[in-house]
Amino acid sequence: MSLIVYTVASLFTVTALLIFRRPRLALRDPLTASTCVSIFLGGLCFFCSAPVTLGAVNDLTHVPNFGAPMTYSVISAYSASLLILLINWRGGPADRVRSQVVRVATVYSLLIIAVITLFALAHAPVERLRDLDTYYANTPYMREMIVLYLFGHGACALITIYVCLRWSREVTGILRTGLRLIMAGLAVDVLGFEGAKSTAVVARWAGYDLDRLSTGVAPRAAALGALLCAAGFVLPRLLPATLAQWRSIWDYRALRPLWAELRHVPTASKPAPPRWQLPRGRLYYRELRILDALLALQSRCDGRVRETAYRQARGQGSPPGEAHFIAAAAMVVDAAHQAGRPRPPESPEPESGSRLHTALFSDTGELVRLARALAGSPVVSAARKGTARTARS
Repeated sequence: MSLIVYTVASLFTVTALLIFRRPRLALRDPLTASTCVSIFLGGLCFFCSAPVTLGAVNDLTHVPNFGAPMTYSVISAYSASLLILLINWRGGPADRVRSQVVRVATVYSLLIIAVITLFALAHAPVERLRDLDTYYANTPYMREMIVLYLFGHGACALITIYVCLRWSREVTGILRTGLRLIMAGLAVDVLGFEGAKSTAVVARWAGYDLDRLSTGVAPRAAALGALLCAAGFVLPRLLPATLAQWRSIWDYRALRPLWAELRHVPTASKPAPPRWQLPRGRLYYRELRILDALLALQSRCDGRVRETAYRQARGQGSPPGEAHFIAAAAMVVDAAHQAGRPRPPESPEPESGSRLHTALFSDTGELVRLARALAGSPVVSAARKGTARTARS
């Protein structure tokens, strides 16, 4: 059992670190901060509830079952963090959001104080690492403590399900998927964890022994529910960024032919890019260098090469949009070839209509289309060999 809960706790911790990778920015964003706190507390719940952790805490404090109020307090704090996260995620006027957050924090702070107070008043001398809820189900003050933390967690789950259900009817896409995952996770938690624990405790009150629900079913249901719930909160935040990084990898590779053509064009020196960076950063620096090279080639661009290449591309059946990029790529290749040679003194500056307007290729998608035209068109190959310049001469 300890291995299962430690594994879940580790997954929660890694997820929190991924979201909290930029602490200064995360602390300024209430949504990011509350997401990290919620996921961290979720992992802490599982860490604290492991029998190995409970035994270590009891030995360290020399108080039998001291790990119980500690775990129940963390569970209550986790419940509060879920509600606060949902409030920040839903958004609204700042005053209303702040008021709701303060209200939730106050209620669950009082609940945590009550849990600790009830444990201090109770008499629980026998250490129970796995079945404390059912073993002390009939013990004064311990009974109230157990019911109180179960009620607080169950109320949080039901409120969150209700809010997510209403909200999911107003949104679409990845946000709706996230809300449905949250509802699924909380439904598993209510039916599996809350239902199993409450049934086992009530059975003890009635004189029956259904402890296996509390010790076997509840922990596994809690792990599954928490993972689904965490995925629902994290997916709308991490998935778009992950997809953007993935697209950046493909765009970076797609720009390779264009960069290979332009990398030797002399440009103004710039600081070297960071050695370690994510795909989006690598793509940004490659685009920046390509645009610098295109700007440096402005004076070498010959509109007659572009016109000739456009006619050839159209003659080969390329649609106008594709022919436009083929023609631009042919002019870039010709200009890059001419950049390696000194300009004759009598050579006139090209007319403004001959210049390659880099603003037209400032978008990543435009540069990718330019790179693909450069790599795959026979018209561009002809321009690279100089036949296009010969043809217009």
